[in-house]
Amino acid sequence: MTAVEEGPGTVELEDLHVRTLGECRIPSPFSVLLTDKQTTPHFVHEDDRVMLDDTMSVIASRSMETLPSLETAGARRNIYFDPADTTVGIVSCGGLCPGVNNVIRGVVQELTVHYRVNRILGFRNGFRGLTAAYRDDVIDLTGRSFRDIAPTGGTILGSSRGDQDADEMVDSLIAREVDILVVIGGDGSIRAASRLVAAIDRRGLDIAVVAIPKTIDNDLPYTDQSFGFQSAFERATDFIDSVAIEASAHENGVGIVKLMGRHSGFIACYAALATYGADMVLIPEVPFGLAGPDGLLARAEHLIRTRGHVVIVVAEGAGQDVLRAAGQLGEADATDASGNVRLGDIGQFLAEELTAHLSGVGLPPTLRYIDPSYSIRSVTANAYDSVYCLRLAHAAVHAAMAGRTETVVVRWRRRFVHVPMPLITSHRNRVDPDGDLWMSVLEATNQTELLAR
Repeated sequence: MTAVEEGPGTVELEDLHVRTLGECRIPSPFSVLLTDKQTTPHFVHEDDRVMLDDTMSVIASRSMETLPSLETAGARRNIYFDPADTTVGIVSCGGLCPGVNNVIRGVVQELTVHYRVNRILGFRNGFRGLTAAYRDDVIDLTGRSFRDIAPTGGTILGSSRGDQDADEMVDSLIAREVDILVVIGGDGSIRAASRLVAAIDRRGLDIAVVAIPKTIDNDLPYTDQSFGFQSAFERATDFIDSVAIEASAHENGVGIVKLMGRHSGFIACYAALATYGADMVLIPEVPFGLAGPDGLLARAEHLIRTRGHVVIVVAEGAGQDVLRAAGQLGEADATDASGNVRLGDIGQFLAEELTAHLSGVGLPPTLRYIDPSYSIRSVTANAYDSVYCLRLAHAAVHAAMAGRTETVVVRWRRRFVHVPMPLITSHRNRVDPDGDLWMSVLEATNQTELLAR
């Protein structure tokens, strides 16, 4: 059996199989455009595949026929659904992220202009909008020009968290005669979409569910980068620069910026690399200690004495073991509406600990603490993410119209591909403490390896 090591587990070749509802027999509006297309470095034929792994060690160990690969995304010559008789639903779920409205606008534009779909519904406030109590709270996205969907922050459809009954949601799809549901959401939303597909299968229904992954933390695997991530860390750099200016302008200045990142420290790492203000970066993947000659408190004191100030960038999920040891965490199994374990406030804890330590050694600090969590996820997508969102939207529409289901569209190895939902929720993408990204952070901040143990 062919397999490839990817992330913490082993991916079997059959795990990469993308489900389809049936044979595509209807000529696509793109069929004429695609007729003369040839496979090139910039265009992959729909029957071609994109390799999952591009390292020589994997390639050398297998034949070309058995290399694990992903189905390419894009327009097909033939499609499964007849556009004139197709109703599409769109739902955005979970927390906000830059670019959600760009994705919605792109999906509506592609369906309306190119596929000539006559009925597009926006279900409001996440999967809650598919429950019996809220299924009438929908927006007719066909009747309004897609240009009216402003590419601003947030989502015109609203969002929510929580666990809804899958069969009840299927009832709503049936009541609204929905043939395709496009889900914009993170790992929790994609898991819910998989449960929805299972409920659809139990009833033998011909409904496709396709997802566009959304996570500001960039923690979904099998994708080069999540949309909105670049806009988020770009905005985060403004806060780091501001707190660095404040810290450097005051005697014994201490600046702390707490950024989003429950399990993965990508925002903290990239934001710190994009600016020169950070002296220390703390992420969930790399434990740190407070006390002792190699601890955070001693390093901060050293920087105050030698440079006059210190700036710390910390991801929200960092140092939870430190908080637990200090008795600062609540119930171990306490969770939020999305089922995530509730985190302790590492930023405020560090502010108090640093103030006490520095005051105790005769360096009473002037401390500035900023927690811009919601500010960075509600901003308008930058130019890069705007383009990225539009291309993901196009890929999702092509996949759905071709009858793909329980499928996520992502960019992998700079190609747009289809990934089965169970695979993309199988584990989290995390910063590798032994990888080149974390090494770059250590180099850029002069952060000691002892602190990063």
